[in-house]
Amino acid sequence: MIVMQKAYLLLSCEMGTEESVISALKSIDGIKAAIVTYGAYDIVAEIQTNTQREMDDVISFKIRQLKHVRSSVTLHATD
Repeated sequence: MIVMQKAYLLLSCEMGTEESVISALKSIDGIKAAIVTYGAYDIVAEIQTNTQREMDDVISFKIRQLKHVRSSVTLHATD
């Protein structure tokens, strides 16, 4: 049985750049959804990967490196 890895990422980005960050997120493999929010965080992204290593790579080397992303909080989901 394959156990998929799932997480939600709360992102803060530079003001006015939310839509460009959303576009960039949607081009990354593993991103299932990304929406703009109001409040403490600007964007919530849902990530799903086959392995924890893939999850780490997506978060550390793809999402956190995006232009205009200031900070992130990762919430790992469990079944």
